Amino acid sequence: MFFKKKMTKADIVSEIAKNTGIDKVTVLITVEAFMEAVKDSLVKEENVYLRGFGSFVVKKRAQKTARNISKNTTIIIPEHNIPAFRPAKELSVAVKK
Repeated sequence: MFFKKKMTKADIVSEIAKNTGIDKVTVLITVEAFMEAVKDSLVKEENVYLRGFGSFVVKKRAQKTARNISKNTTIIIPEHNIPAFRPAKELSVAVKK
């Protein structure tokens, strides 16, 4: 069985602190502020572009008809937005290696 490695927010904070020499508390505050800024932008339907890394974008999903198989009924799923990430070409190439 193959297990993929995971990197958590704590791992990211530790890695940045180790590479920069900045204490973990300051790095954690910065990382959380970054994530909050991205989240706030997406809530306002503003895309976030990070050159060389990728884009956090808001995608619109159209209204559609679905089935509730347990009740054997059809339901309408209204139009809604979802967050998405589009990697930059450089990131995609690096990951494929």
